[in-house]
Amino acid sequence: MAVQRSDQNSVAGSRIKQFIKSLNAAWFTQERIVFAIAFILFAAFSVSLNGFFSVDNLINLMRNVSVLGILGIGMAIVVIGRGIDLSMIAVMAVSSAWTLQLMQNGHSLGLALLGGLVCALSIGVINGLLIAFVEIPALFATLATGIFLYGVGKSTLLDLDVIYLPENLGWFEEIGKGRIGPVPMAIILCGVAMLAAYLFLSKTRFGRFIYGTGDNPLAARITGIPVRVIITAQYTLASFIGFFAGIIVSTAVSAMNTRIFHSTMIYDVILVVVLGGIGLSGGKGSIRNVIVGTLLIGTLLNGMTIMDMQYTMQNLIKSLILLGAIILDSFLHPRNEETAQQGDI
Repeated sequence: MAVQRSDQNSVAGSRIKQFIKSLNAAWFTQERIVFAIAFILFAAFSVSLNGFFSVDNLINLMRNVSVLGILGIGMAIVVIGRGIDLSMIAVMAVSSAWTLQLMQNGHSLGLALLGGLVCALSIGVINGLLIAFVEIPALFATLATGIFLYGVGKSTLLDLDVIYLPENLGWFEEIGKGRIGPVPMAIILCGVAMLAAYLFLSKTRFGRFIYGTGDNPLAARITGIPVRVIITAQYTLASFIGFFAGIIVSTAVSAMNTRIFHSTMIYDVILVVVLGGIGLSGGKGSIRNVIVGTLLIGTLLNGMTIMDMQYTMQNLIKSLILLGAIILDSFLHPRNEETAQQGDI
């Protein structure tokens, strides 16, 4: 009789554990956890930091992270396709600075934009070809092309480290400085980019091909998806987004400082994507994850700035958060013999 009761308790306990496990899988996702942390952090900063909850600071917070969010879109597309792009900041800095340099040299706005766009897209195509056809791991290919582009830009294309925006460019200056009502144009453009990326990934065949390629490139190839073309296209698209972000930065501050390449900005972009819940194993995630990650990192950076925290300490905190996010990703999206294929990051 006692043995029977023990067996019944064991079965009941296992059912309870299964229920809790299914509940956790359904509700306690990384995205929801990060959103909850962002909300708690926002509430704590609002109570403890003078001026954090002011309208001016909140607008400033959103404007500062808008470029980070746009870059996060490009990185998300690449990571969903099972890659990574360490050349994005070099593309953003050099291509937009080259655009400003061409305008300073007397070229028209249209020709300058075309020159900067060609510069950005060229690196994207090279990244894609090296990764898809030569089968160089994305980590090393994009690291090399980013350093190469920065070196070529400094030695050949650009006269100075900081290239300034010429005056009286009319509508072009409004890209970064304009407002619609009280809302800065940078925030609006970030929202438009988020919406466009969401529709692209969820509603188009090309977007579904990116998910399929990231989930299992061998199976995608068997089903007829042009995997090499998709990989090349996603890196080209990421470079285009990098150029777009560079134009917003250039017009917002009337200059592009190419030394931003040496900053930790690329790690902030990766942090936004991984922390938001996009799996590094590929084939998982959405633009919603980018939004959540951007909100948390934007709140954290703004709060640390108001607290006048040293830059070194800020980097230490961000590095620990990134490490934790990667460890969490390894548990939530484990790799196996099907996901660990040539070309992985």
